[in-house]
Amino acid sequence: MAMAVVAIAMMAQQPVITFEKTDHDFGKINEADGKVTTIFTFKNEGMEPLVLSNVRASCGCTTPKWPREPIEPGQTGEITVTYNPNGRPGRFTKTVTITSNATEPTTRVTIKGEVIPKPAKPVDNYPVKMGELSLKSREVNFGKVNDHATKTYEIEYANQTDHEITVAILPARGQEKFLDAVVTLANVKVNETGKVQIALTTENAGVYGPVEGSFLIVVNGKQENSSDFKIIVTADVEEDFSKLTPEDHRNAPILDAAATVNMGAIAAGKAAKRTVNVTNVGADPLKIRRVLNNSQEVKANISKTELKNGKSAQLKLEVAGAGLEKGAYSRQITLITNDPAKPKFVITINWTIE
Repeated sequence: MAMAVVAIAMMAQQPVITFEKTDHDFGKINEADGKVTTIFTFKNEGMEPLVLSNVRASCGCTTPKWPREPIEPGQTGEITVTYNPNGRPGRFTKTVTITSNATEPTTRVTIKGEVIPKPAKPVDNYPVKMGELSLKSREVNFGKVNDHATKTYEIEYANQTDHEITVAILPARGQEKFLDAVVTLANVKVNETGKVQIALTTENAGVYGPVEGSFLIVVNGKQENSSDFKIIVTADVEEDFSKLTPEDHRNAPILDAAATVNMGAIAAGKAAKRTVNVTNVGADPLKIRRVLNNSQEVKANISKTELKNGKSAQLKLEVAGAGLEKGAYSRQITLITNDPAKPKFVITINWTIE
């Protein structure tokens, strides 16, 4: 009881972030008018300074700006969010994730609207330039794909110069097993169009969760090792449980682990370690396909990746306090498994820098 009272008292002293609004509807906007901006005003209603450690948009078309200095108790701050509608006609909904030392360490705001496309010109149909080659896009997002699928996508390109050009495509190393691409027209005459045909075969990927690959476009025989000449391909590979029988479900592996880990208070410049047991309480073997960790502050390693019934693995966590300001922190890692009920098991890691 005393510990609960202390915990409540500590939370009462933390920063508290509140927003005047958490979503903004731009309504209908013209692509030709360019970028649009809105401001999300927030207030620190806690008893300690509020520090925003990161503000991240869900895509590159949305740009947030936020205060780097601490927001004192009772004071307000602003997060400016700008959306670029260029090349993005139609309805949109984008989120901005705010990470701070507040009692609620992760909050989100949302923008939405509808982009009215500008009148198309021949050059506008191919807004991406790779040397003398013009393309409709440089990104391919296959989204969620099951682990025994093949998906294809095409990106059209054109020669908008006054002379013939040549086009070739090269894969980046290490992804030849699951990504393939060809160009339909290697010698492109003036005003001619061709296509980059991209195929994703997830059965050969050998990995679950987010995957990314790239292809290098070679124009007129000149190989430029630059991001300006790359086509980026992304996908989220998921295990297909749709064919499991009722008996398969009864015998399925069952992951048992703590969803929240408290690393406690850490002195600045020091580190803290914890071990979390991950146990299979189901009949069939539990496979830890992957440990996803996008945090620079947290290290995560698991001792075993396949567990029979009743067996456990140790998930070793380490948090470094070096370079972090005083305050509360929260990060997440994800275990990708073959448990049909928990294919993506999220573990939240909390700690405080003193």
